[in-house]
Amino acid sequence: MFSPWVYVLIMFSSWLLTALLRIYALKCNVLDIPNQRSSHRIPTPRGGGVAVVITYSSFILMCGVCGILSWNLALGLFLSGLLVAIIGFLDDHGHVKAFHRLVVHFIAAFVVVAVAGAVPKLTMFTYQVDFGLVAYLLAFLGVVWVLNLYNFMDGIDGIAAFEAVSVCLIMVLLVYVEVGYGNILVMHLGLLSSVVGFLLWNHPPARIFMGDAGSGFIGLSMAALVLLSANASNDLLWAWLIMLGVFIIDATYTLGSRLCRGLKFYEAHRSHAYQHAALRCGRHWPVSYAVLIINICWLAPWSWLVISYNLDGAIALLFAYTPLIFLAHHYHAGKDSC
Repeated sequence: MFSPWVYVLIMFSSWLLTALLRIYALKCNVLDIPNQRSSHRIPTPRGGGVAVVITYSSFILMCGVCGILSWNLALGLFLSGLLVAIIGFLDDHGHVKAFHRLVVHFIAAFVVVAVAGAVPKLTMFTYQVDFGLVAYLLAFLGVVWVLNLYNFMDGIDGIAAFEAVSVCLIMVLLVYVEVGYGNILVMHLGLLSSVVGFLLWNHPPARIFMGDAGSGFIGLSMAALVLLSANASNDLLWAWLIMLGVFIIDATYTLGSRLCRGLKFYEAHRSHAYQHAALRCGRHWPVSYAVLIINICWLAPWSWLVISYNLDGAIALLFAYTPLIFLAHHYHAGKDSC
């Protein structure tokens, strides 16, 4: 296993690469220009998430070289992440059709499920349900959704980075309690370290945005960790689903609301609950910090009850999600801003 200094090096490398990417974006005019669909007001460099792509992808390959991960798993995660990052990078520098992005996301999700596996048996409401081969379809659709919802939720300063850091940090503790120190824990620590370095530049007020390359890559990486954790322990799957609650509920509620109103799901908009909340506050940081507080003070305890006290995961998820659904409704998720 790796020395703690390896994770410090990853964090520093991510911070340094983000700084260099910011210089590149300013020099080449790779800026996010505010428009009616944006939540920011000042042109801001974008594409800083490439630093996370480079550092975490390198870390995954290093895990393969050192034997911490099998080569099939390491190469599968590396190549699928690279695919998503490339299509996101092209979209950051121009426009890529939604269909083409979705095809790449499907391919990447297929690779992730192929190397990480699915969970055919799931304990919920005290019953054990065997999904059989359907589990692979559900896992595939889940990876595609997490990948895309992470992109949808990356709309204000720091929110996507705060989500990744807080969720990975909590899951590091829960994975250690549940299965001990192993390859899954190492991967959580690697992603956590990569995003922390970027967050130092993306913290509100953001000096650089993540961009589609970074948000899609992080979404895919977290989805892969969900599957790998679930295969180690059924309870870890529920813990992951609970910890991702803010993003899952906001993105799903918003999408459902827009589809019910006959709107195209792939059109750019500013109707997520977190975006309405940021407009009401007039600033981004209170909303990003609110997500951090919800994760640590509300969702983490429910996940802890599942892991340490054998609370049924499905019951815990229902209790954890209920106020989040209320918040999405309260902030008119899916409705356009006035």
